[in-house]
Amino acid sequence: MPKPLAIKTFLQGSSPILDVRSPGEYEHGHIPGAVSFPLFTDDERAQVGTCYKQVGREAAVELGFDIAGPKCGEFIRAAKALAPDRQLRVHCWRGGMRSGGMGWILELAGFTVHSLEGGYKAYRRWVRETLATPKPVVILGGMTGSGKTQVLHALAALGEPVLDLEGLANHRGSSFGALLLPPQPSTEHYENLLAEQWVKFGDERPIWIEAESRRVGTCRIPSELFAQMEAAPAVEVVRSLDERLDLLVEIYGAASTAGLVAATERIRKRLGGDRTQAAIQHIQAGNLRAACAIILDYYDRAYRHDLDRHKKTIPQIEIVGLAPGASAQLLVEKQPQLCSQMVSSGLSYTESEFHTPDWQSANL
Repeated sequence: MPKPLAIKTFLQGSSPILDVRSPGEYEHGHIPGAVSFPLFTDDERAQVGTCYKQVGREAAVELGFDIAGPKCGEFIRAAKALAPDRQLRVHCWRGGMRSGGMGWILELAGFTVHSLEGGYKAYRRWVRETLATPKPVVILGGMTGSGKTQVLHALAALGEPVLDLEGLANHRGSSFGALLLPPQPSTEHYENLLAEQWVKFGDERPIWIEAESRRVGTCRIPSELFAQMEAAPAVEVVRSLDERLDLLVEIYGAASTAGLVAATERIRKRLGGDRTQAAIQHIQAGNLRAACAIILDYYDRAYRHDLDRHKKTIPQIEIVGLAPGASAQLLVEKQPQLCSQMVSSGLSYTESEFHTPDWQSANL
């Protein structure tokens, strides 16, 4: 039988990880980098589970062998292709019969197999504990179209610690945010991806994170991480309106008319009927810049009104005319001074200051 390893030791390994749960379980969430290697299909798993409940454990085990037995040769050949050196890690949900059975099959074929003690369930506990680990954070805010994401990428290129909440979610955090992007992961898998990044960051240098609401599309930022964001100092980058409109047209110019119209309709209540209709007419006429201008005019005022209402003054860095690389360099140069000022004055990001739920829904 495979040797069980505690979660941290298991994750530190270098051999391929075989997730032997069903395809549906894997799709809902998995260890990043793990290979789907199901002992049972979704239907077969359901059959074994039903047998266990209605008849008993012994009958379920026999049915499991009936189903998996004819596939043993297939398992071995697939494992050889993944691990020519015959070193593998395997896990199931609780570290029980499925990973034990697959490990037994592969060990008979000459593989060295290690299993995850406690299975994927133990991994999920590790994810929550990891995301609750406090680390220094600085929040990057700015109005829609300021190029915050591009600046974050440039900061990462300079070697700065960056957590790209939108990139991992495959979403720009808005009604328009899913356009031209792949499907979003489940919230569970989003948490897994965030934990994979979070554990790599040290405690010495602030981690740059873009200001977000609690949700990035359908993905929810874990409460443990969001609490750290709320308490972190913040800085706002400032660009001209023309630059912001240029960037939005560049980002969404390839989106379909139908997709743009549908995204605009979703914010009708917040934008207002007349503005919504005018924006849609511009989109249908091929004038995306004019449509963006209508939405930005309204929500820029809402953004500033909300800051004023909370009597907050967030330090600003003007990046007008600067490319993302130059903007990132400017932020790096000013970061020590800014963080010192922000901490001493008690300035920090809160959900209401940068992205109220209404703001997020309308943010392009």
